[in-house]
Amino acid sequence: MNIKGSKILVIGGAGFIGSFVVSELLKEDVSEVVIYDNFARGKKSYLEEQLKDSRCSIFPIGGDIRDLDILDAAVKGKDFVIALAAMWLLHCKDFPRTAFEVNIAGTFNVLEACVRHNVKKLVWSSSASVYGDAVELPMTESHPFNNKNFYGASKIAGEAMAAAFNDRYGLPIIGLRYMNVYGPHQDQTAAYTGVVPIMLNKIEANEAPIINGDGSQAYDFIYVEDVARCNVEALKSETTFGMYNVGTEIQTSIKQLCDLILELKKSALRVTYKPYSADDARALVQNRIGSRYKAEKELGFLYKFSLRDGMQKLIDWRIATGVDKK
Repeated sequence: MNIKGSKILVIGGAGFIGSFVVSELLKEDVSEVVIYDNFARGKKSYLEEQLKDSRCSIFPIGGDIRDLDILDAAVKGKDFVIALAAMWLLHCKDFPRTAFEVNIAGTFNVLEACVRHNVKKLVWSSSASVYGDAVELPMTESHPFNNKNFYGASKIAGEAMAAAFNDRYGLPIIGLRYMNVYGPHQDQTAAYTGVVPIMLNKIEANEAPIINGDGSQAYDFIYVEDVARCNVEALKSETTFGMYNVGTEIQTSIKQLCDLILELKKSALRVTYKPYSADDARALVQNRIGSRYKAEKELGFLYKFSLRDGMQKLIDWRIATGVDKK
């Protein structure tokens, strides 16, 4: 699909993945990239370089996907929309009602606005959380939905609504099921941060990294720049509907991840193991590695960064920005 000269709205464009999506879009010959964000987790500091480009701007009112009139005004006149705004997994666990309002009702609002304003294509962020724990590896897009948490449930609902809007109104939609995304701009210090920042924070504080269980649980880690590039490739593809894994298809255990980080940080610290809490043991996904075949074949997407290279880029960013000293 030709995006040359187009106007694109990036919902959640100040966030972890969204800020990198904006950077990738500005590499294209587009006329305008508008960022729509409520800055609950996103930061304007993530957009300093992007906003130096005259084609890039923040929607002047700011906004939330629950703000119907503001969202409608932002979508109006745009050729394409990339939607990344959502409540994250642990937020959803603690605040399920708000998770419903943001991730389910908010997604409906985005879909409705795209139809109203004849958007040519919507690229929407789903999640590998829809799968729950693996019954087969690698997980293809036809893997059953074994999810048991609120976040995954909200993404399953979003996918179902996307299919309904595509069928009823012909809205072209690509949904992206991200595996374990890591990299700069991920929340590095908050209570709801991910496994990679938690390990780095521990090591940089000269404290032994903690692994729950025996460390054999394994995941598919993908660097944020690759994820951002996939969003743009999905937008440019000729595919008009589908849900796609975004990952590397490489299995990495938590123990292997920790060993790599210790090596890159040149740390002599030793891992501390502790048992899961009853709550964590019940909810934990032990294995999740996604097949990359469909995204490669239909979207032309293949990851570029190995885990070692991506982790080194993250460590370098933390040093350059002073995150590792906080």
